[in-house]
Amino acid sequence: MNSQNHNWFDAQGVQETEHRNSARRLWDRFAAWRYPFLLILLPTLLTAGYLYLIAADQYESEAHFIVNSEASGGGASSGFGSLFGLSAGSSQNQTMAVPDYLQSHEVVAELGRKLDLVAMFRRPEADILSRLWYANPTPETLERYFEKKVTVHHDADTGITQLTVHAFRPTDAYAIANELLQLSEAQVNRMNRRRYRDAVAAAQSQLQAAEQRISQIQGRITSYRQQGRDIDPEASGDTQMRLVSGLKTQLAAAQAMLASMAGTISPSSPQYVALQRRISSLQGVIASQSSELTGGNRAIATNLGGYEELRVQQDFAAKNYAAASAALIKAQEDAARQQLYIVRVVDANMPVKALYPQRAKIVLMTFIALAVAYGIGWLILAGVREHAA
Repeated sequence: MNSQNHNWFDAQGVQETEHRNSARRLWDRFAAWRYPFLLILLPTLLTAGYLYLIAADQYESEAHFIVNSEASGGGASSGFGSLFGLSAGSSQNQTMAVPDYLQSHEVVAELGRKLDLVAMFRRPEADILSRLWYANPTPETLERYFEKKVTVHHDADTGITQLTVHAFRPTDAYAIANELLQLSEAQVNRMNRRRYRDAVAAAQSQLQAAEQRISQIQGRITSYRQQGRDIDPEASGDTQMRLVSGLKTQLAAAQAMLASMAGTISPSSPQYVALQRRISSLQGVIASQSSELTGGNRAIATNLGGYEELRVQQDFAAKNYAAASAALIKAQEDAARQQLYIVRVVDANMPVKALYPQRAKIVLMTFIALAVAYGIGWLILAGVREHAA
């Protein structure tokens, strides 16, 4: 009996020793793997738990567009944009104006008035980490959150701007993307109006100045005609000169006839005397008419000089007006050719399946990043220990 009891106690002791050894081996194994578990597996499991159990689905709506103009020959036209015969725009500034506008506080405020962004970003299905936390956020807070949900990327090579919107409902993502496209077109129209007004303003100012100059000169010509009581001083001067020239011709003919009569008839004859009187009369008329041409302040020559000066000014003003009018037409044509417009290469889509968050990809990347970081740290620590030894 004692021998049996002794054997039983020996067996119990062996089993207890084996249990302790197994527990010690398990603890040693856990101790060897506790750092990888704590630094790699546990964060990966927590990330996977959040993504698969808590994180809300997010839907993506995407649109592509090009900012183009009729006079876009100076802009780059390559890649996908060249398939449409389009260009990214006449300059980099024009091309980047719309993408910059889509990420501005002005767009956020406009969307807030039209679509109620706060309600869209605080949907009941949104999880606590990805939703907008504040029911009444400040404009700056709403803009920062908006920048996380809306991405605008411009490709300088193709000229295509890619607009991507994430939201917790497919209808919200589509509504935001579509409204952003409409706001982009409205902004381009405002830019066109400002560009057209600025480009044409100088030409219009010059044309108005030319019109005023012509009006002023025409008023002076009218006053000059009224003061001189002559509707056309040039025509009056020509008529007067023709009259004097005709009288001189008649005088020359009479004098020639008188000279021819001097040797044939008596100076006292009635015919001779009449011809002398005619010559005297013509000389008086010629002197009188000539004085109207050149003599005194109201002479035709004096009036005609002032009138011709006004006519020269009028001709110059008319040429200046024609040049200003042509410049205005050209400025209008150039401004029209430089008008910008948006070409929707890919319109906003109504999402069907939630593409975000990319759970498997995020979990895998988290695991790989932590494993690489742990491996690098372990190698560094091992090197330090070996160097210390």
